[in-house]
Amino acid sequence: MQEFIIQFMERFGYFGTFFLILVENIFPPIPSEVILTFGGFMTTETTMTIPLTVFAATVGSVAGAILLYYLGHFLTKEKLEAIIGKYGKILRLKSSDVDKADAWFSKFGYRTIFFCRMVPVLRSLISIPAGMAKMDFRKFLLYTTLGTTIWNVVLVSAGAALGKNWSVILRYVDIYSTFILSFLGVGILAYFLYKKLRKK
Repeated sequence: MQEFIIQFMERFGYFGTFFLILVENIFPPIPSEVILTFGGFMTTETTMTIPLTVFAATVGSVAGAILLYYLGHFLTKEKLEAIIGKYGKILRLKSSDVDKADAWFSKFGYRTIFFCRMVPVLRSLISIPAGMAKMDFRKFLLYTTLGTTIWNVVLVSAGAALGKNWSVILRYVDIYSTFILSFLGVGILAYFLYKKLRKK
């Protein structure tokens, strides 16, 4: 997968960045961290620039998020879990990911959109519960764009800073992703445990 991404971006430049990030939002097995950090590296070897690379990635990411937002209008949580149960291994998703995204969205609302746009896997999935909840589209678009832009600026800039060593960043993104997802899981569990104890 990584080799295909590199070849595609080398051939299509900004459009390759836009297209791959768009697809990544809908199909999580394509890792955004590879696209963005390699895109950053390309700004040191080609005529591509950091601002335009970030712009292309942000437009692609927001477009993908909008598609998933409207998909959420036509889905129930049960239907989504059934899809993940069937295709979860391919999509790198588990039913628990749906629960995490849904629970954090229900508790924190708009702030969840902003924060989760900077968390691998959840950055794509969070758009669906936003659509299911009929979240105000303008606010969804605002928080999605802000969170996405920050994520893109950080990774593209890091890729440019490290140059040919851009792939080193991927290890740190994996550590960050594992830590954040574990933290969210513990946080959600603690929240529902607290609510259950309060009822008793």
